[in-house]
Amino acid sequence: MSDRSLIKIASVATAAFAFSTTAIAGGTPDWAKKGDTIVKCKGIAKKGMNDCGANGHACAGKAAKDNDPNEWIYVPKGLCEKIAGGTVIKSKVVK
Repeated sequence: MSDRSLIKIASVATAAFAFSTTAIAGGTPDWAKKGDTIVKCKGIAKKGMNDCGANGHACAGKAAKDNDPNEWIYVPKGLCEKIAGGTVIKSKVVK
């Protein structure tokens, strides 16, 4: 893999984690605007950076390791598929 490819992957991953801030009431992330389509993207969350429950816990911020295939974060539609290891679970339109 070239250095250029690694830089692109790192840039996309950084953007995804910047967007994956803690969700507010109603399960919508605070960065999402009305009318946005967001998706739950599993397999890309960093340790302690997940948005909600998985792996026997029910809280955000409890991921025990990086890139756990069961932990997920919210990202804008279209971003998850661009990140290595990312899998879309479910999408919704912010109301």
